Amino acid sequence: MKISYNWLKQFIKTDWKPEATGELLTDLGLEVEGIEPYQSVKGGLEGVIVGEVLSCTKHPNADKLKVTTVNIGGESPIQIVCGAPNVAAGQKVPVATIGTTLYSETGEAWVIKKGKIRGEESYGMICAEDELGLGKSHDGIMVLEDSVKVGTPAADIFEIENDHVFEIGLTPNRADAMSHYGTARDLKAGFAQKEINLELITPSVSAFHVDNRTLKIDIDVKNKDLAPRYCGLTISGIKVQTSPTWLQHRLKAIGLSPINNIVDVTNYVLHELGQPLHAFDATKIAGNKIEVKTLDAGTKFETLDGVTRELHEDDLMICDAEKPMCIAGVFGGMHSGVTETTTSIFLESAYFNPVSIRKSAKRHGLNTDASFRFERGIDPNITEYALKRAALLIQEIAGGEITSDIIDFYPKKIEDFQVRLSFENAKKLIGEEIPKETIKRILTSLDIKVNNVTETGLGLTVPAYRNDVQREADVIEEILRVYGYNNIKTTEKLNASISSTSRFDDHRIQNVAGNQLASQGYFEIMANSLTTPNYIALSEQLKEEHNITMLNPLSNDLSVLRQSLLFSGLEAVSYNINRKRQDLKFFEFGKTYHQFNEQREEHKHLTLITTGNSTPEHWHGVSAKSDFFFMKGSITAVLERLGITRYNEKPVQNDVFSEGLSLNFGKTNIVEFGILKKSILKHFDISQEVFFADFKWEAILDLVKHNKIIYKDIPKYPEVRRDFALLLDEAVTFESIHKIAKQTEKQLLKKVNLFDVYQGKNLPKGKKSYAISFTLQDDNKTLTDKQIDKIMNKLQSNFEKQLGAELR
Repeated sequence: MKISYNWLKQFIKTDWKPEATGELLTDLGLEVEGIEPYQSVKGGLEGVIVGEVLSCTKHPNADKLKVTTVNIGGESPIQIVCGAPNVAAGQKVPVATIGTTLYSETGEAWVIKKGKIRGEESYGMICAEDELGLGKSHDGIMVLEDSVKVGTPAADIFEIENDHVFEIGLTPNRADAMSHYGTARDLKAGFAQKEINLELITPSVSAFHVDNRTLKIDIDVKNKDLAPRYCGLTISGIKVQTSPTWLQHRLKAIGLSPINNIVDVTNYVLHELGQPLHAFDATKIAGNKIEVKTLDAGTKFETLDGVTRELHEDDLMICDAEKPMCIAGVFGGMHSGVTETTTSIFLESAYFNPVSIRKSAKRHGLNTDASFRFERGIDPNITEYALKRAALLIQEIAGGEITSDIIDFYPKKIEDFQVRLSFENAKKLIGEEIPKETIKRILTSLDIKVNNVTETGLGLTVPAYRNDVQREADVIEEILRVYGYNNIKTTEKLNASISSTSRFDDHRIQNVAGNQLASQGYFEIMANSLTTPNYIALSEQLKEEHNITMLNPLSNDLSVLRQSLLFSGLEAVSYNINRKRQDLKFFEFGKTYHQFNEQREEHKHLTLITTGNSTPEHWHGVSAKSDFFFMKGSITAVLERLGITRYNEKPVQNDVFSEGLSLNFGKTNIVEFGILKKSILKHFDISQEVFFADFKWEAILDLVKHNKIIYKDIPKYPEVRRDFALLLDEAVTFESIHKIAKQTEKQLLKKVNLFDVYQGKNLPKGKKSYAISFTLQDDNKTLTDKQIDKIMNKLQSNFEKQLGAELR
């Protein structure tokens, strides 16, 4: 939210510097994220002065240029070459002197320098409107009134406003502060706590009166629950035109573009008082009647942005006797708004049900300044006051007469909140006893009425516009933020509680696995559980009927809960690759969500995703590419770290992996991993290989809980290594060799390792060579050569019989 300091000071007169005021606002809970200087004309016209053209002659070397002499109040006139068609002797003109910085429409700076134009020297520039930022005209130079004195700074003639704009990060509960008036209310309370008593100045509406009753428009509110209060009046004889400079300055300072004087007034009052307003062209209201109601689902309605939308049956609409004109509190219609030809208007001021407005805005993907305030809850008792304020401003700048009484539909007043405050509870929550008189002063400064006072507490009435203060704890929070969090003393004693948790708790196991992966160079990612339904088409394993769909999605891209962590991981990979980071190792702990008939299920997963190089470039070695076996090594390291060493492998064939493996404990699948298919990667504009692993975390946790820690002494006797170079068929896997070796010698064979693979020249077709090491050890004695040879011969024999292997 942007707040203009000049505008704020219309409500509360203070001479504090913007930085000091920003600190006070932050202390009050209205966090100032930044303070930006604002100038209605960038540069403030510094260096631009009034000059008088003394002579104007044709340029000797250019048909479209003229050589002028200009008096700018110095000792002697200066020569300026000018290309404007309307420049003439005797004119008073704005002159940008040498060294002046001017700004283009896009904000680019350019400096006026001494120069030669077609051989003639020029010592400045006579300026047009757009060159100074005072307008858009470039038809010729600006010609000023004759009464203006030569040498006068241009900033003294034109209405240049210098301001500071606060960027406030407002929390959603503080709907009361979503205006300059609301911010000033808080500021007044903050000053009062510092014993600086300032008056809160509110715009007077005492001049409001009905001129005549020649244009009456009836109001019929069909649903009082969705529109608890609705006010309106008509103004006739107005002239739609550009807003005055002061109004444009106010809107531009907070980032709004002026449109016309009527629309600008409604925007002005919205940001001034926090009350959204809407102006309808009265001649376009059929039957001189306003109906506030819902319409049938599917009704077509064209909004101001030119989009035709289908209405929901719960959308509250502002209609005339024949057609809808506006989505209440959200967005106006294309054919009922104010145009340049409008001469009479119906001005609306209302309080709409916040939940209804929020749902309508979300359904149609519309987020406007009006809906932003309505859906958080505005002040229901400022409705008529804001209407009068806007009507008087319109009369002031657009003329016209008020041609109807105010019709105010308000069948049931929204009451203030009654709250009981206990001094003892306040002390407990705040952690310090605040004097009772201080508490009462703070509450009074916040417009909270103290009805009765007892030894134990206060009876309070909280105004209806503070819909975030309905409980005792809310009142205590209000007291504390005005008193000042910084004023609460910190204790010198540190209190801590120690909780006893099982070593098998999910978060503990998750930390162990996460630390293991981080030590291998992986980075943890946390993706949004909301995703697009379009990903269903990328895999046959995902079904549309299993989607859990959001009722009020922020967008179609965030409308369902994910059924797989794969695609959010690929989004992260694509994002990084597009920013020149091709070597990636990610892991994510997250949940998947499925709808099975009437039952919903969620399951936790750990996923790994790698691509590019597995190690960074280094002068001392060659970078290794991430591949299938690197991924398998990462998976094995995690499982071994968690004590899971017994599992079997089998190939996986699905529409996600071009090659994949499944690791299973018995019949339970614990991990699936492999190389992702190019068809999936193409959807994310990824051209390099990507490897993905999916741990079924719930199955992992179950195995860890049943895992027993086994330990034994370090052997005293040496181990022995023997190597085989085996010639094998291409189809033979290392797993089969490992299995046969373990079955052949269960006691003394400790390790079997594949350390070299060769295929190609000097080998028969369809064959490969495996170099395998076997580590033997007896825990009780030193092995003899005879024992070792016996084991190796038996291994060789079994490899030959079962695998057709040959020793090389």
